[in-house]
Amino acid sequence: MFARKSSDESKMKLTCLATGFYAKDVTMTIRKHCTSLPEDEVESTGIRPNHDGTFQLRKSVEINEDGKAEYDCFVSHRNFKSIIIKVGRERAGETSDSCVTGSPEKVIQTEKHSLYYIYTALSKPVNQPGIYQFSAMGLLDDRQIDSYNSEEQRKIPKQQWMKEKMQEDYWEKGTQSRKSKEQWFNVNVDILMKRMRHNESDLHVLQWRHGCEVEREGVEVKFSKGISEYGYDGENLLSFDIEESQWVASVDAAVPTKRKWDNVPILNQYTRGYLEKECVDWLNKFREYGNEHLRNTSPPDVHVFAKRSIRDKTKLKLTCLVSGFYPKDMTLVMRKYCTSLPEDEIESTGIRPNHDETFQLRKSVEINENEKSEYDCFVSHRTFKEPVITQWDAVTA
Repeated sequence: MFARKSSDESKMKLTCLATGFYAKDVTMTIRKHCTSLPEDEVESTGIRPNHDGTFQLRKSVEINEDGKAEYDCFVSHRNFKSIIIKVGRERAGETSDSCVTGSPEKVIQTEKHSLYYIYTALSKPVNQPGIYQFSAMGLLDDRQIDSYNSEEQRKIPKQQWMKEKMQEDYWEKGTQSRKSKEQWFNVNVDILMKRMRHNESDLHVLQWRHGCEVEREGVEVKFSKGISEYGYDGENLLSFDIEESQWVASVDAAVPTKRKWDNVPILNQYTRGYLEKECVDWLNKFREYGNEHLRNTSPPDVHVFAKRSIRDKTKLKLTCLVSGFYPKDMTLVMRKYCTSLPEDEIESTGIRPNHDETFQLRKSVEINENEKSEYDCFVSHRTFKEPVITQWDAVTA
C-alpha cells in the first residue's frame, strides 16, 4: 500500500496493489477505522492478468492528507491467511487487530449530496409533446426541484417545499436568467453546427451541466466536486478543470471557445468560485429548506431469490435486489462466509432510477447448488438503523 499526492494538493491518493495471485478469486477492501469504504468511493482497475499467468488488482481512494493513519487495506486469498496492510508497508502478517476479519458489516456512512443544473438546446423544434427546443432543470440529490422550457418561459418549482420557501423574486430572477441562457444556447448551437459542418436539416443537441457535490460526516460538510461541462450530440465538448481554473477542449471544434474563455481569467475565477462556494451555499440552503421532505424516506425493500442458471444447469444464480432507496449512495455486498465476493464474480446492473424518484440495484452470482446456505446479501443505507443481512438458505430455486 502506498500514498501519492493527488491532483488536489490538499489530498493524497492511497493505493493498494495485490499482484501475483492465482486463482483470481481475491478479496480486497480499503478500510477506514476497520470499516469498509462504500464501493462508489473506491477506484478499481478490476482484476487484470500478469505476463506469467497470475493476476493483479489495484484499488485507490483519495483522502485528506492528515487522515492517512486511519486507513488500511484488507486482502484475503486462498493461498494465504487474511492480511492487513498499512500505508508504507509492502507486506503484513495475518490479522490480529480488533477488526472483524473479512467482514464488512460496518460501513462508513458518509452522506453525499449534490446540486446540478442541466440545460438542453435543440437545433430546431421537433413538435413532440414534452420535448422543447430549450429546457432547463435543477436537481438536488437527483430529484428535480425546478424547471424551465421554451414554451412556458417561466422558471417554476417542482417540489412543494421549493414553492413554499423561495420568495417570488427568486423565481422572477431565475426566469430572466434562463431566458438569457436560452438566447445564448440558440446562438451557440448554430455556431457549433457551422464549425462541425453539420447540415441544418438534421437535429443536433447542445447541453450544459454544472453544479457541485459535498460530503457530510456528522455536522461537517466538505466540498467534494465541482463540474461544469458541455456536450454536443451526446459527446464531450468542453469541461472546466477546477484545479487549473481553465477549460479543456475534447474536440477541435471546441478549441476556439476554450481560447476565448481562458483569455478572460476573471470569468474562470468566477466559475471556480461558483462551483466551490456559491453552489455549495445554495445546496446547503435547499437541503435546509427541504430537510423534512428529503429525510422523510422509507427504508428500501431487500429481496433475494435463486434461479437455475441458464448457462450451466448444475448451478444456481443468486440475486439480491434492493429497490426504493433514496438517496442513491448505498452499499450492497454479496458474501460467502461473511466475506465479500471478488468483484469480477459479480454481475451488477448498476444503480438505476425507479419511476418514483427512488433507486434500485441488483447484483447476481452463479454458485454450486449445494453451497446456497453459505451466501448472504449485505445491505447498508442511511435509512436503516443497522445493516440488513439476508440469506438464501430458505429460498427455493
